[in-house]
Amino acid sequence: MGSINNEIADIDFNVVNPLDPEEFRIQAHKVVDFIADYYKRIEQFPVVSQVVPGYLQKSIPQDSVPNSPESLESILQDVRRYVVPGITHWQSPNFFAYFPASNSTAGLLGEMLGTAFNVVGFNWLSSPAVTELEMLVLDWFGEMLNLPKAFMFSGGCGGGGVLQGTTCEAILCTLVAARDMKLKEIGREKMSKLVVYGSDQTHMSLQKALQVAGFSLENFRVIKTTKSESFGLSPTSLKMAIQSDIQKGFVPLYLCATIGTTSTNAVDPLDSLCDIAQQNGIWVHVDAAYAGSACICPEFRHFMNGIEKANSFSLNAHKWFFSAPDCCCLWLKDSSALRNSLSVNPTYLKNRATDSGEVVDYKDWQITLSRRFRAMKLWVVMKSYGVANLRKFLRSHVKMAKIFEGLVERDERFEVAVPRNFGLVCFRLSLDEDQKSNMINLKLLEGINKTGRVYMTHAVVEGMYLIRFAVGGTMTEERHVVMAWKLVQEVAEKVLEGV
Repeated sequence: MGSINNEIADIDFNVVNPLDPEEFRIQAHKVVDFIADYYKRIEQFPVVSQVVPGYLQKSIPQDSVPNSPESLESILQDVRRYVVPGITHWQSPNFFAYFPASNSTAGLLGEMLGTAFNVVGFNWLSSPAVTELEMLVLDWFGEMLNLPKAFMFSGGCGGGGVLQGTTCEAILCTLVAARDMKLKEIGREKMSKLVVYGSDQTHMSLQKALQVAGFSLENFRVIKTTKSESFGLSPTSLKMAIQSDIQKGFVPLYLCATIGTTSTNAVDPLDSLCDIAQQNGIWVHVDAAYAGSACICPEFRHFMNGIEKANSFSLNAHKWFFSAPDCCCLWLKDSSALRNSLSVNPTYLKNRATDSGEVVDYKDWQITLSRRFRAMKLWVVMKSYGVANLRKFLRSHVKMAKIFEGLVERDERFEVAVPRNFGLVCFRLSLDEDQKSNMINLKLLEGINKTGRVYMTHAVVEGMYLIRFAVGGTMTEERHVVMAWKLVQEVAEKVLEGV
């Protein structure tokens, strides 16, 4: 340890206030200018970062935290020099990988407001506006989706919504609620008998939730999907799996159905699946992480048919609703199931508002105690654009996906591998031999991404290698889609030369 004199020598007794309002005003303008310039020049950067692992540690000259302060100008220069090269530019109009992480001016400003208030809204008393605005925006969103009133606070039946960080959290929370309800009924000693159902297209977050919630993966029924059923979960296959489990003494517990699977955007037949689940006392959670936002458009609402029979429903506003991560909307018909599993009330959090039973304490709707003011950005997005414009934005993305689909179909070398839903087109070079075709399409995707001009990702279903083209970036225009297709054709010609 150093001497007390040395430690005192390091102290500057004329410390500047780290949150001086006027200094913040000056510095924030510089950061906003930096961000605006980044978006203005975003097409100049390779969409996928070109760095190698460990690049940053080798690039930044400092070995440890600086002892003296640096200017914001110096810090932003380091961001340009060291950080930006290591960014894969999710906001690029040429980013067509995974699913979008759409943002917007309103989303950014709402995020800024929420962060600036810097409240920790674990219960109503800790900041009433945080709780009540969240309740409001989730009811607004529910109305846009035409959710049954049973899922909303305004329904007055015990339902309501909560903003989680991600779908992983939403699935884990609902799985725990379903688990505890069932064990209360049959006895906790029968935990090993509980069975959970999904398809081979269900998101990996279900498996992670099972592991965290104490389930053996041997009690997870992964039901195979087929191309003939467009990779949706077959009600017949589900029914057979349930009957087999019951005969073996297992207890069916939970089904995760999906509207818009990750690999191909398949939609599970929700109505029929819920009928089977209800007959067997199974909790149904509907994961609409990506595609759910599009269901505010009446022409897509039919994909949610049967939602009134489900127990819970979630979507990620940070994917396709122009709100920055993290912002997962979760609705439940019976919120008491969640609260019964997750509520903890230490003495230091007791207060009259909670005791009155007239308020919502969101700490009891999630895993963590602390929570961010996520509702602010969602509220600002909704108010800034309105329902009509939000629908217009979503429809424009679907329209661009249709354009890309048409371009693929006009080139006889290619095929649209599965029916297009929403803004995702799955395509491939069509060759006779599957194994050879998979290798060629792998080389095609690698060649496309190596150019740095666009970014796409892949999926494998029934042994078939597909290239995924997901439209949903806020800055994407038709010209970017056309350019991407021309690039696909250029790279394909080179790849096919060696066949």
